Amino acid sequence: MALVMYDLDGTLLDTATEITQAVNLTLEDFSCRHVDEADVRRWIGHGTGWLMEQAWAANAGDKSVPWTEVMHRFMIHYGNTAGTCSQFFPKVIETLEQVQSIGVKQAIITNKETKFTERILQKYDLNQYFDMVICGDTLPFKKPHPGVIEHCIHTLNSSPGHSLFVGDSEIDVATAKAAGIVCWAVPYGYNHGRPISMSDPDRLVEDISDVPNYFRGIQ
Repeated sequence: MALVMYDLDGTLLDTATEITQAVNLTLEDFSCRHVDEADVRRWIGHGTGWLMEQAWAANAGDKSVPWTEVMHRFMIHYGNTAGTCSQFFPKVIETLEQVQSIGVKQAIITNKETKFTERILQKYDLNQYFDMVICGDTLPFKKPHPGVIEHCIHTLNSSPGHSLFVGDSEIDVATAKAAGIVCWAVPYGYNHGRPISMSDPDRLVEDISDVPNYFRGIQ
């Protein structure tokens, strides 16, 4: 069974604005200055905890503040902003529909926590397209551990030779390569400020619209 797996943030949806809002509301709670969205875009990809650590370090945040309290405030704020102003990248919906129509299974593999991922998928009516969603807290490991891809392939009865991963960051490329599957990368996402071509994906694509043709070629 053919299978395509996508990253979420930076590949299917531009979520940086609402994440930045949550980060800055959290910083306000502790009398810290705001960070720029451009910085947040460089920090997306490792999960919200790592992202918030970067924002806190950029502000030389008070080390006496319990980190659990900082993250508690962030979780509240992001719970309120998630799914409020995300934007689809070009040709996403039509591609998801086309891939589904030719019988290829689709999955999301993201390092975002489940509760935020579910809210976004529900907000934009995306659940209808996906046979599986693996979040950063679904398994004991997350990207770049290849186990997330291996679990998805096994559960959906696919194989590495009939699978494709599409992402936007070096983490995505590293995960796919470690799992032994083909990886495409889009250039418009969040890759810590570095060109995604430096990560050596199998193919750099302008958008995800050629995914159906890839599977027509291997079926």
